Amino acid sequence: MQKTINLVIHGVASADEIPGIDRISRDAQITCAPDLKSLQRYLAGAEVLLGWNFRATELREAWGLANRLRWVQWSGAGVDAVLFPEFVASDVQLTNVRGVFDRAMAEYTLGLILAFAKRLPETVAAQTEHRWSYRLTEQTLGQKVLVVGVGSIGRAIGRLLKQTGFKVSGVGRSARDSDPDFEQVYAVDTLVQSLETADYVVLIPPLTDQTRGLFGATEFSAMKSTARFINLGRGELVDEEALIAALTSGAIAGAGLDVFLNEPLPENSPFWDLENVIVSPHMSGDYHGFKETVAEVFLDNFERYRQGRELVNRVDKTLGFVNT
Repeated sequence: MQKTINLVIHGVASADEIPGIDRISRDAQITCAPDLKSLQRYLAGAEVLLGWNFRATELREAWGLANRLRWVQWSGAGVDAVLFPEFVASDVQLTNVRGVFDRAMAEYTLGLILAFAKRLPETVAAQTEHRWSYRLTEQTLGQKVLVVGVGSIGRAIGRLLKQTGFKVSGVGRSARDSDPDFEQVYAVDTLVQSLETADYVVLIPPLTDQTRGLFGATEFSAMKSTARFINLGRGELVDEEALIAALTSGAIAGAGLDVFLNEPLPENSPFWDLENVIVSPHMSGDYHGFKETVAEVFLDNFERYRQGRELVNRVDKTLGFVNT
């Protein structure tokens, strides 16, 4: 008879919030920890932790109590919230939900690009004002897109944009001329040079010590004045003051921003009032039914863990992402 696995779900008040969790009720002793206080209470003795809120950072504060923890499943593609040194140095396995948000974020990227090219914010504003506002718009066929970050999400973006007629290149850890999803992949140490010809720059690398603050004044000044910048990664990847300066001075033409240094975005943030900016509330990967898909990844991995099999989407904690 197999043992019952002590599972703590962090970020929910009730296990009923996890679709399909009843499937493992006979194999797991489930405790919910919606906040730091409850996590500190239940982490001792826990063998598995499901981090349902990918933004939660309480694990670091409770880490000293994790005396039996063997595996953490994180419910986001990005795992920066839990990559504190003590966890990275431990032998606790970390897995994520790589692949769940790829198509949705690719579609969102295409939507933002078309919104800029076809001037949709102006159309909506004119409709609100009952104003007939005829104007020309851009044709996107053959425009150049640079995707910074060539993981699974970046590749899904590249594939979809190529199918729509864009010329798409990428930026990764190393350069290569042959790639199935990009015309060319530039090395991150040549980022500034690779920005010079792009009509759109899409930022989607994992947040690590190497990528934090990746985009600043130097990078924005290297972009064309007609280029637009899209950030679907993390707010910490960007120097927001430098971005605001580039947007207000006309150094770049616009930005589509789904992530910010402070979330929710404060009411007094200049981003709200910039006419060349589209602001969205960290929603580019979310879609009807995504919670069921996230839960399914965990439930599949739980069965693998119970049987002693290899887990899927295992994160290389020293790199900060699933290394394929």
